[in-house]
Amino acid sequence: MPEPKNHTGAATPRRAPEPENPAVTATPPREPSAAPPREPSGPLAGVRVVDLSTVVMGPYAAQILGDLGADVIRIEPPRDTARNGTVHRTPGMTSLYLNVNRNKRSVRLDLKDDADRERAMDLLATADVLITNMRIGALRRLGMDHESLRGRFPRLIYAHAQGFRPDSARAGLAAYDETIQAASGLIDVAERAADIARPVVLPTILADKVSALTIVYSTLAALVHQRATGQGQLVQVPMADTMIAFNLVEHLQGHTFEPPLAPTGYAPALNRGHRARPTRDGLAMIIPYSPQNHRDLFAAAGRPDLADDPRVNGEKINVVRDGVALSEMVESVTPALTTAEWAEVCAKHSIPFGPVLRLEEASGDPYVREGHLMDVAEHPTEGPYRVIGVPVAFSATPASVRRHAPRPGQDTEEVLAELDRRAVARARPEGTGPTETRLMETRLTEARRTEIRPAEACPAEPGASEVSGH
Repeated sequence: MPEPKNHTGAATPRRAPEPENPAVTATPPREPSAAPPREPSGPLAGVRVVDLSTVVMGPYAAQILGDLGADVIRIEPPRDTARNGTVHRTPGMTSLYLNVNRNKRSVRLDLKDDADRERAMDLLATADVLITNMRIGALRRLGMDHESLRGRFPRLIYAHAQGFRPDSARAGLAAYDETIQAASGLIDVAERAADIARPVVLPTILADKVSALTIVYSTLAALVHQRATGQGQLVQVPMADTMIAFNLVEHLQGHTFEPPLAPTGYAPALNRGHRARPTRDGLAMIIPYSPQNHRDLFAAAGRPDLADDPRVNGEKINVVRDGVALSEMVESVTPALTTAEWAEVCAKHSIPFGPVLRLEEASGDPYVREGHLMDVAEHPTEGPYRVIGVPVAFSATPASVRRHAPRPGQDTEEVLAELDRRAVARARPEGTGPTETRLMETRLTEARRTEIRPAEACPAEPGASEVSGH
């Protein structure tokens, strides 16, 4: 049987008991494990990414690059809002933080401090990519905006994610997933699909996650250019622009043409009957698209009379005219069979079908379990927890989970020692022997070690105004 593809050091157990109380906050952190993380082996092995972002969008993008083998170093401020939350065993190690910060090392630096900011510059000198979602004003005050850095680091890919375009009237405004859903038209289509006056936001932080994926593919393209030319560049990812473009793929519809040929809105998605169907024992997405799909479904439900309906006996279904009525017909017959029986019928007749995955039961779902999408791993300080699996597979350069999400600043000493060794190598006079080299390294490391501030167990809210979006 193949080894699970998502693991940290050793293979993750396929099944393990759930923690008794994952929300307990009084449990003290465990002592870190002595087992070293595995060396990166993915397609981005050898690429270094500095993560100067917070909350979800930037950290998720950096984590994906880490899953693909990059060495990701997270610059963590003295107080980090990304670690706030109520679901945790120890303060600062929340469920959301664990899910967007694996495969990273954490370095605690206060960028408002001149010495710490210079250490950050030393780190950037070793990096291929910087990812940040700080607002441009805060970056300029720190001297860490692209204009300030590009002369010093011409190879650096500077990926800057913001809520809105920097040349727009909305530049610099705070942006959150909900406001971007509104600004991109997602709330509009939700209102039209549900036919309600006060539509809710989509119940997932879609704008954050889609923007994170946009950061990833844009960064990968810039890396190809960097490898070919040796040059870095500024990569700007405005959340609003990203989500407007994402939303319009299907919903621009008749307004694709000028003058418009029809209204906006993708009719199948806006069909108010476009929803999960009740089965005899639960819910399932049963979506007959073609006339033949409808006839086969009605026949399987024991309603041959409906299969004779002229609306399902043409060359195609007229969704705009008949979509709602046909959805009601489908929904009237799906309780005839169980979910498992519908799965068999739909597979036989190629009718689109999907059982409704209940998140509370996801870890036991055979598809999830066999794909190692929620394996249990042992965090060095937090104990057993579910690791969200890497969803892609590479035949030659497999992605992997090598490091658990770090405690605040846990790798500061290690990373600064690496920088010290590089500084010694650059400054070492010709002919310097190994003993003298080690002495220089030791002196520099000891000097820096005395300046490293201890990690705070319970970070609080930083200057929220400095963050551009989730």
